[in-house]
Amino acid sequence: MAENNEFIREVNEDYRRDQVAEIWRRYSALIIALAVLVVAGVGGWRYWQSEQRSRAETASESFETANRLVRDGKAEEADKAFAAIESQAPAGYALLARFRSATETAKRDQAAGAAEYEALGADAKLSNGLRDLARLRAALIRLDLPNPDPALASLQGLAAPTGAFRHTAREMLGLSALKRGDYDGAGRWFDQISADPQTPQNLRQRIEVYSALVAGGPVTVTEAVPAPAAPLPATR
Repeated sequence: MAENNEFIREVNEDYRRDQVAEIWRRYSALIIALAVLVVAGVGGWRYWQSEQRSRAETASESFETANRLVRDGKAEEADKAFAAIESQAPAGYALLARFRSATETAKRDQAAGAAEYEALGADAKLSNGLRDLARLRAALIRLDLPNPDPALASLQGLAAPTGAFRHTAREMLGLSALKRGDYDGAGRWFDQISADPQTPQNLRQRIEVYSALVAGGPVTVTEAVPAPAAPLPATR
């Protein structure tokens, strides 16, 4: 019986070797090609990772250089540095450069800076949160320009109940109404802030002051009636 088992085992091994040999004969070229592709893929992936790391390090250095130029007051050179980052750096640093460039532009030209932020807000490739942030920054800049109506319209959109920046938008809308003497409108915006359970605590504290101003209403200044002049002393 043992001899039979040994014979069967040897036959099975021979059969398996014949099968492997046949598979190799028929598919050796494909197997080699697949092996080459796997090796090349792993090598390519590692090269891509190394390249991305190198680009990120270069972009980081370029971004720091641009910031240093800003601190040194070299605005024109800083603008060129940020523009180069926007066009050549990886997406993350390019986006940082666009935001920083808009900030620096607004310091020199508010309308131009607001326009750069609005371009970011209209960029469909950005996330909704970043687009809303750009719209908010543009609106805050335009509030100080001669025609604040576009800024107020943008803030109203950002003040929606689900807006990520609704608290800031509502506060700015309330203060703008207060500045115009629209106490009812200001009160409505401040009431929305108070009713929102997610309003930050520091904003709630400011709302107490704003609400007191609204409750006080406009201050009427009346012209004081001058007191009669004292009689001159009699002369001898």
